[in-house]
Amino acid sequence: MPRLSEVIAALDALWPPASAEDWDAVGTVCGDPDQEVSRVLFAVDPVQEIVDEAAKLDADLLVTHHPLYLRGTTTVAASTFKGRVVHTLIKNDIALHVAHTNADRADPGVSDALAGALDLRVVRPLVPDPADADGRRGLGRVCELDHPLTVHEFAARAAERLPATAQGIRVAGDPEAMVRTVAVSGGSGDSLFADVRAAGVDAFLTADLRHHPAAEFIADHTHSPLALLDAAHWATEWPWCELAAAQLDEISDRHGWDLRVHVSKTVTDPWNSHSPSPGAPN
Repeated sequence: MPRLSEVIAALDALWPPASAEDWDAVGTVCGDPDQEVSRVLFAVDPVQEIVDEAAKLDADLLVTHHPLYLRGTTTVAASTFKGRVVHTLIKNDIALHVAHTNADRADPGVSDALAGALDLRVVRPLVPDPADADGRRGLGRVCELDHPLTVHEFAARAAERLPATAQGIRVAGDPEAMVRTVAVSGGSGDSLFADVRAAGVDAFLTADLRHHPAAEFIADHTHSPLALLDAAHWATEWPWCELAAAQLDEISDRHGWDLRVHVSKTVTDPWNSHSPSPGAPN
């Protein structure tokens, strides 16, 4: 069995920590570099429910997309919910490793997995990484559909293909407009609106779209109409877990590690129910 340090080195080669945003907190949160690893669990969120799942699975390593401590802390007391996560990890000899914006920028990365879940053909990064001479890494992806769909039909495809959440898919724009090209970005994406406009696509699928930026984007008639599709944050990033698990499986086979790699199907989206307004547009 490989040591944790060997597995982490392989993961860092997939998602180099240096490519993460300056504000991000990626890498190994806890774990003994010399401990042996036989079972790995991938998930989006390092929350108690996921850590308990890792303990029940007898995993040695939990890999999550979201950081546990993004802004630092002064305590890991078990009386705090994040401190309890740390205590559970250490008591069960489970290491925690985070790949966040470094996985967003990777090739393949979070948005490639999202595009794959929607049966889209990736053309190029939405925001290319200037450090990548091949032009394959970066934030978001510009994609083509296999055949044109209306906005309504594409939203239905997204609702069907992405993991089910209470939110589903919200749409802004003409539901009957035709979609041939799409920009996608896993996670919060309204900071990329200018890049989406410059890409000349017909629609943008992402998550966490806020009222004012979205309203202003749709109301800007100086540009060609462009539909917005807002999915749940967790749902747009969960496909990466399957991609990442497959990448680690391939590495394990190549090195003869015989790792058992799992993907959590636990829904950790914080919104767990939805009551539609009577008479609301659909």
